[in-house]
Amino acid sequence: MKAPDGRNVVARNRKARHEYEILDTYEAGIALKGPEVKSLRAGGVSFQDAFARVDNGEVWLHSLHISPYEQANQFNVDPVRRRRLLLNRQEIRQLAVKTEEKGLTLVPLEIYFVRGRAKLQLAVGRGKKLHDKRETLKRRQQDREARRAMETR
Repeated sequence: MKAPDGRNVVARNRKARHEYEILDTYEAGIALKGPEVKSLRAGGVSFQDAFARVDNGEVWLHSLHISPYEQANQFNVDPVRRRRLLLNRQEIRQLAVKTEEKGLTLVPLEIYFVRGRAKLQLAVGRGKKLHDKRETLKRRQQDREARRAMETR
């Protein structure tokens, strides 16, 4: 799907906005192998249990499943290997400071292509409690009903 700002969105982590309160977002490049890029273009990606972590001055993406590309057979790599995220040193330092704070984590939101390069939208988020999730769903439902009522008038 093509986004209005020229991004070709491959996949979105739809559960992330439900499970986490998003505080800040970053755009990061992803270090991928050739067959992984082809598989991404085909949409073979799953965000289930994916997260990012800052280790030794580098940001790593863990548990992102990129399906093996069928035509690459012997050149395929482990589908859930950890992948390095490409960010500026200053951004990495900011992320390291923020994630050391209790309750904050790095959550991948979406993967997309910009001018042929794979990018990942990464967010700093705080986990929501059950009552927060219910409140968000109620508010969304009320907004939807209000829009419908305005359309019928």
